[in-house]
Amino acid sequence: MEIHGRPIGERIDWLMDLSHRHAARFSSPEAQLARHRYLAEHDTALVALKCMDGRIHLPHATRTPLGIIRPFRNLGGIFNLGWPYLGEMLTDTVEEAVGQGRRVLLIITYHYSRGDRSRGCAGFDCDREAAFRHALEIRAQVETIYGRAHQTVYPLVCGFETDLDALILHGTDGRSMDLSEEDSAENDGLLPRLQALLPDMPWPILRDLLPLVQGNIGHVNERRHQDRQLDIEHREWVICVGRGFDFLHVPNVALIIGPYSPDLSHPIRQAAGIIRANMTQGRIPDDGFLLLSSSPYEEYGVDRARAMMKSRFLADFAATVIRDAEPELAALMIQRTAVLNWQSRRLEPLLDSIETDPDAVQ
Repeated sequence: MEIHGRPIGERIDWLMDLSHRHAARFSSPEAQLARHRYLAEHDTALVALKCMDGRIHLPHATRTPLGIIRPFRNLGGIFNLGWPYLGEMLTDTVEEAVGQGRRVLLIITYHYSRGDRSRGCAGFDCDREAAFRHALEIRAQVETIYGRAHQTVYPLVCGFETDLDALILHGTDGRSMDLSEEDSAENDGLLPRLQALLPDMPWPILRDLLPLVQGNIGHVNERRHQDRQLDIEHREWVICVGRGFDFLHVPNVALIIGPYSPDLSHPIRQAAGIIRANMTQGRIPDDGFLLLSSSPYEEYGVDRARAMMKSRFLADFAATVIRDAEPELAALMIQRTAVLNWQSRRLEPLLDSIETDPDAVQ
């Protein structure tokens, strides 16, 4: 039986096992060496703004090693660079890259399904044009902050077609390039066409965009020959609040709310309503749902202690919002609080009591 229909306890165990397997892959010697080798060959910093939808798995779709593309994920892929916390995080990311002599490719994504409108982005009511317009608004905000010459930070709007995992690259003049229509990933033909589509893209960034494009073309051509069942219905049973959920690249499992918006209560209420509808319409069992909060840390000591405090705050805040908005649903809520070790990507569940040993909770 597929995971969505299992009892809530089994679903939670499956979720935690998924996080452990992701951390093991990320921390493996082969994965670490692949990241180092890739960064030695391609020094452009890759940042992606994307929806919480698990189908939007850019490393997988572009055949890029895990940990190269830094994701910012939020419900519906809805962002505003005026949000203080998001603006600070993005600025820190850009300044760190620039301090290392690197440029930044900021990939602004929206997604849709070619085969069925209902498989599109729930955050925009499956309206592809509305999602695309929002991506263009974000690009304009990036240009306001970092400049329209694009010599250091290049904002690239990319559609993500989820039936084939195909990228659609959008130029600044209204033209686009659908990678699902490309037969070959050979350099000779691709590079001139990318230069024509993105004439203002600096050569070092264009050079480092090329392997993403080639990887996606190869991935899409492989997907065409696979017998896949497309996930049509939304059957989410997890609400995630915070950061550190990259392991959740699984369709229709979780609604991820990044800690970016000044008003987190709105997306939390929206997510709770989706969970309630999933139960009411029989898409998931009505025996419970998971509220999972997480905050990342890089060092033991103060940094981890602060991450613990942030994660617990987010858990308490989200639980209060859900109890006020959906009191009947709240009775079925199971809470888990965690921190994420950024170096290993290990999700570390927390106990209610104060911890003294960071390895005490596995």
